Amino acid sequence: MSVRINRVYTRSGDDGTTALIGGVRVSKDHIRVEAYGCVDELNSFVGLSRSAIAAEKVLTAKDRKELENHLRKMQNQLFDLGSVLSAPQGGGWEGMPLPGAEAVAELERSMDAMQKSLKPLESFVLPGGSWPNAWLHVCRTACRRVERRVLTLSRAEKVPPEAIRYLNRLSDWFFVAARYVAHRAGATEYLWEYPEKKKKTSATRKSRSRSVP
Repeated sequence: MSVRINRVYTRSGDDGTTALIGGVRVSKDHIRVEAYGCVDELNSFVGLSRSAIAAEKVLTAKDRKELENHLRKMQNQLFDLGSVLSAPQGGGWEGMPLPGAEAVAELERSMDAMQKSLKPLESFVLPGGSWPNAWLHVCRTACRRVERRVLTLSRAEKVPPEAIRYLNRLSDWFFVAARYVAHRAGATEYLWEYPEKKKKTSATRKSRSRSVP
């Protein structure tokens, strides 16, 4: 498919409306626009993750290449998903690309491969430890927001069920990938500490400090 863009501004949206595929105009805060707008936001965060991983020299060249391939494909799939969501009632044109069963299966295969080198979690993960880890967690949370918006849209208008299934699995992938890049880079993985444990640790330290002559 050939695309040519000569000018960015059109002035047609100055009244607060935008055109869906087919030309139907709706308000820019319409739930369908909100849904594919959040997909666009997620795509931007995936781009930041790609840049962070490319700059993470602690990762091997093989790791960076494999992750880059996955993320680049995801950006294209998210663009396809945004296009589908921008069509009234989930319409569009025949053969319009949409990440479906094979895309979901590929995400699951990738997660299974990464999980093999990860230790089971004993608490909840907190984002951070390295830039790639942090940005992939941002992708995870942004993806959950997209999923919520699409679910809201599906209660009012038609949405392909494949879209919701893909988004659900994609956010899982970001979670596993965030842990994986931290592990491969030897970065710290922060875990949530139960408040009672913190209190006991603090009390123990105070008790020890008082017993010191």
